Order: sequence, then structure tokens, then C-alpha cells
Amino acid sequence: MTMNSSSLKPFLCFARLLLFLWIFISPSHTFGNWMYLGVSSIVAPRDNTCDNFPGLVDQQKSLCLQNPQALLSVSQGAKKAIYECQAQFSSERWNCTLSANYSIFGHVLKKGTRETAFIYSILSAGVVHSVTQACTAGNLTTCTCDVSAREGEHTVEGWKWGGCSDNVKYGIEFSRQFVDAPESSRSEKSTNIRNRMNLHNNEVGRKIVADLMKFKCRCHGVSGSCAVQTCWKSLSDFRTIGETLKQKYEAPIRIARRSLRTLKRAEKTKRRVPISYTELVFVHRSPNYCRANKKRGILGTKGRECNKTSSGSDSCDLLCCGRGYNTQVVRLVERCECKFIWCCYVKCKTCETLLDKHTCK
Repeated sequence: MTMNSSSLKPFLCFARLLLFLWIFISPSHTFGNWMYLGVSSIVAPRDNTCDNFPGLVDQQKSLCLQNPQALLSVSQGAKKAIYECQAQFSSERWNCTLSANYSIFGHVLKKGTRETAFIYSILSAGVVHSVTQACTAGNLTTCTCDVSAREGEHTVEGWKWGGCSDNVKYGIEFSRQFVDAPESSRSEKSTNIRNRMNLHNNEVGRKIVADLMKFKCRCHGVSGSCAVQTCWKSLSDFRTIGETLKQKYEAPIRIARRSLRTLKRAEKTKRRVPISYTELVFVHRSPNYCRANKKRGILGTKGRECNKTSSGSDSCDLLCCGRGYNTQVVRLVERCECKFIWCCYVKCKTCETLLDKHTCK
């Protein structure tokens, strides 16, 4: 039996309704769903965006209504965080895989692993970074440049404040209010170890952004003598922040599941050693990312390209988990030996290179 386009319309409407219900009822939607802003398209937020956007809790909607443009900065921050996550883990067994639903990172957010810790910290840092940049650019009505250091005020080092310092204090405070909101709104927040783990890692991301602020200076004087320096504080590029958080990911602290008022280390001999906001924390050990597990949303490493000569995480031995690898010869054709011919075009040769491509079995 064939169906024409008119008879398909009721079916398509019903299918869309089922998809809509699945998105909002699915348990996975409840984990980190504001992060969906990182893969959504927000160009010019309108007043109704705040109420209609899926996954925002009441406090986040309130912040959005107070300053709709801030949602655009949050979206940009989440985007750069996801991009940086995938860049930092491109050669790891877990390569910051994205899920097809509103949870974005799927099963990884359900378990308090060190991957979860990195995700929360990098997303929090991304929001700080983008909101701070928006303040400097004058894109938000609720903030300006950092005015804590007055322009023209001299320091003991001999230079004076000037220019427009990035207002990272505002970015951090906004991130606390927006990013921490889902954790703060849960009724079991005081006893839920995962909740406190998430809040801690959020703060780590924010602190790293603040700690990596750098000075930029401009010289003033006759013939470039630099008699006077005017300086201001500026954000580091987000790649530096991502690299620093990746280093924290490599040496995280496992915390005890029954930490009461403060987070305690799982290692009994170090229980009294305090945990600072420069250290990522986790509860559960990471699962095996070597083999695919559809139930957990793990893709495995089969088919991933590896480096035969490397000794790092991208090596065929590590990335392929000891299963071995396949090698195929790939022909690369590209333009080469280009010359500018007067006047007015560029003439190139076509070069062919044979490369060995190794992929995990």
C-alpha cells in the first residue's frame, strides 16, 4: 500500500509529538541539560527564548529574563568549551563524545568519573570566558570593564593602570549563578555527593580562568623609550585554559562517597589533607572505553586512527587497547611548488604523496 503526502501528514505530526515527549521525559534529559546551549543556534535572543528553551531551571530563566543577551554569551561559552574538550581528548580513548539527546554528553554525566569532572570544569570556565569577553566588548548592559583599578593610577612597579581590563569578577559571579543553578535547586543538595562534586569542579574551572589572567602593557615615551607603561589585565586564550584543565584531569582526587560537610579524599591516609579548588575531584572510576557499549553510549576505539611511531595516548598500542591495527596506503594529492606569475595569477604543480594510515582493529 502506498501513501501520498497528504496522508503522511498526521503520521509525521504524531512522530514529532513522540520525539518531543521523549526529549522532555527521558531521564537523560535531566543531566546537565543546560549544556545543550553549546550545540544550539542562538543568534538574537528574544524575551520568549528564556521560557521556551528546554532544560533551564527557574534561576537560569530568571537570569536570562534579566539580561536576554547573556544567554548568547552562555551559548558561546558552552560551544567553545565543547570544542576545546574535543581538541584536548582527540587522541584519547574517550574523545569527548557527544550524545544525540539533550544531555549532550549522555552517560558520562550520570557517573561521577574524572571525565565528568573535566566536563563540568571546562563548561564552567567557558561561561566565565565568554561572559567576560562580552562585558569588555560592551555587549551586556549589566557589566563593563573592570573598574577596580582606576585608570592612570600608578603602581609600585612603576607602571600605571590603563586601557580596559577584562571584568573576570563579573564573569565568575555570573557563572556561579547560572552554571551552579541546577545543583543549587535540588532538594538533596546538602547530602548528595555528586551534587557537591559538580559544584566543586565548576569552581575549579572558574578559578583556573582567574588564575591565568595575564598582564598586557603598552609603552609610551619619546622614540619608543618606554618611559611609561600602561597596563591592563586580560583573559588568557581558551586553549591555555583547556590545557591547564587537562593537566588537572590527569591527576584528579577521588573523594569518599560519605563525605558529610566537606569533601574528603577516598584514600584513608590522606583524609585530613584538604582539597583545594585547583584540583578536580571524582567519585567513580572510569569505565572501559576500549570496546563499544551502546547501553553506556561508549563508541569504543575500533576504526580510530592511531600513530604507529608515537609513545603517547595516540599511539596504536594505547589507543587500540592491545587489539592491533590495520594499515592502508592512502594517496594524497595536493597543490605544491606554487609560484606567482606576473601578472596576475598563481601557477602550481600537482604533487602526489603516499601515506600509511593506521586504524584500530
